[in-house]
Amino acid sequence: MKSHIITVTQLTAQIKNLLEGSFPDVWVEGEISNLSIPQSGHSYFTLKDQQSQIRAVLFRSSQRFLKFTLQHGIQVVCRGRVGVYEPRGEYQLILEYIEPKGVGALQLAFEQLKAKLEKEGLFDLERKRELPLLPQRIGIITSPTGAAIRDMLRVIKRRHPRMHIIIYPVPVQGAEAAPAIVEALQYFNRVGNVDVVITGRGGGSLEDLWAFNEESVARAIHASTIPVISAVGHETDYTISDFVADLRAPTPSAAAEMVVESEHRFRERIGSLETGLLRSMRQLTEQSRSSLRECLRVLRDPRRMLEQYTQRVDELTSRLAPGLNHHLRKDRARLLSLASALDHLNPLSILSRGYSITKTLPSGTILKDASRISPGDLLSTRLYQGEVVSRVEKIT
Repeated sequence: MKSHIITVTQLTAQIKNLLEGSFPDVWVEGEISNLSIPQSGHSYFTLKDQQSQIRAVLFRSSQRFLKFTLQHGIQVVCRGRVGVYEPRGEYQLILEYIEPKGVGALQLAFEQLKAKLEKEGLFDLERKRELPLLPQRIGIITSPTGAAIRDMLRVIKRRHPRMHIIIYPVPVQGAEAAPAIVEALQYFNRVGNVDVVITGRGGGSLEDLWAFNEESVARAIHASTIPVISAVGHETDYTISDFVADLRAPTPSAAAEMVVESEHRFRERIGSLETGLLRSMRQLTEQSRSSLRECLRVLRDPRRMLEQYTQRVDELTSRLAPGLNHHLRKDRARLLSLASALDHLNPLSILSRGYSITKTLPSGTILKDASRISPGDLLSTRLYQGEVVSRVEKIT
């Protein structure tokens, strides 16, 4: 029997070969729990159902294919192989692909990023900028060969034939699209050669429009100092760029109509403003002319006006003296009445009629009740003229 003894390492290796040979490619469904992502960037978690669980790992190299963020508690469908981690003798799933169960990975990624950026305030209406009334230069970030650029150019040319347009060509789908859009936005902001930017493309599937759902594009739009119009897809299509941009256009053609008012309508507005300005100027001129006529009338015969004002001064002067005398008499009578009332309330006036004020010594408390003192106490009595100090002999 001893000839068949093997080491732990040998046994683990045999189990590893057996498991990995039996399960080289499996699809497993379960719920993510105990998710851990250390500094290495690898994702470690437990995949479980109601009865069982198994450890799983998604290495960093495989995560670049994920469109959503792994989260605790979500149901997923995974593809991978069974492996054995020999240092601990544990079997685990080594995953290569994960998708959410019941909802597409792209849709889940869209909802996750939308909630994240909304919480950070990137969608707040207060930070959105107003579009210029009549931009002199328009920047367009889109594919140079798509239908979107042709529609926008046709609309802009019809509404304002002499508008200056700068096109920054970018791919609008695929892995290279998002970095190119970010670079285009940074270029326009760095150079500052346009007044407004339109970024977008024609319609397509969620996968086709995904470049405009990338976080890097959303943050580049948010960081732009130039107003940005997002015109992605059809009227029913919504992207993260639509929520971050200063204005969302349902289609690229609508974006061109929003940013450029037709030259004919603009001329009509100018004409209306000009008419209102002329009307106001005529009214102001007529008022000034009327005032000038009045001044000229006075200047033609200043002596007559002087005589009128002199007579008016004499009239007011004659009325001034009686008015002052009347007010003086009235105020003097009021003063005498107040003086009489004040004199009536004066304590010395009461003392003059034979009354006195007695205080105890040395406290100086006014004495109102004979029971408050005793024989031998000193008292001070205030008379109308003078003060008397006495000692109590008897209290009745």
